[in-house]
Amino acid sequence: MIFYVILVIVILYILSSIKVITQYQKGVIFTLGKFSGIYNPGLKLILPIFQVWHRIDMRLKAVDVPDQDAITKDNVSLKVNAVLYFKVSEASKAVLEVEHYQYAVSQLAQTTMRDVVGEVTLDNLLSKRDMVSKRIKEIVDAATDPWGIKVESVELKHVELPENMKRVLGKEAEAEREKRAVIIKAEGEVIASDNMAKAATTLAKAPGALHLRTLQSMNDMSSDQSNTIIFAVPLEILRAFERHGKK
Repeated sequence: MIFYVILVIVILYILSSIKVITQYQKGVIFTLGKFSGIYNPGLKLILPIFQVWHRIDMRLKAVDVPDQDAITKDNVSLKVNAVLYFKVSEASKAVLEVEHYQYAVSQLAQTTMRDVVGEVTLDNLLSKRDMVSKRIKEIVDAATDPWGIKVESVELKHVELPENMKRVLGKEAEAEREKRAVIIKAEGEVIASDNMAKAATTLAKAPGALHLRTLQSMNDMSSDQSNTIIFAVPLEILRAFERHGKK
């Protein structure tokens, strides 16, 4: 009877020792409290009481960096948030060097984001987000390297400005659009005046060209019955009649 009891206990012990590590995981093993190795994916035997282990997910993770109050280099208060992508590169360090590595990465990203925003002006923050994101990524990646963490990228999602600053930027954008419109109109008038001058020169050099142009304009206007045409006789024609009368 005792033999069967012992046999059942042994079987249960062996069954409880069998662990399966999936393809995207690694197992960090401790034997009698000491780190004893890394288990790769597959069927593994881990002895209860004597050994403990931690599953470490090696896949890419996305950490949402919540809204942070920050002040830019030119003293503009705003809120900014981001998303950070990272993965565990060394499973042993992620367990031995830091507690709750995902929480630690999130907290580090928040403080770093506030610091980096404070190093740039508002214009650079809005126009050079990629540069700011890259700077945050480099700092967080260097700081988490001892934890066995590899930061793949950081993306700024949203920059929320105070209402008064939104109005100022709106007026600035409107003024910029008006300036461009005036410049484009002035450039168009310069081009038009040049073309008109060239046309006038061409008509003046070609005999009869002015008469042909006048007739063409009259023909164009006559296509619309609502137009009233006032015919102005060119001076050349009047002078021709005057010469003919003297003969």
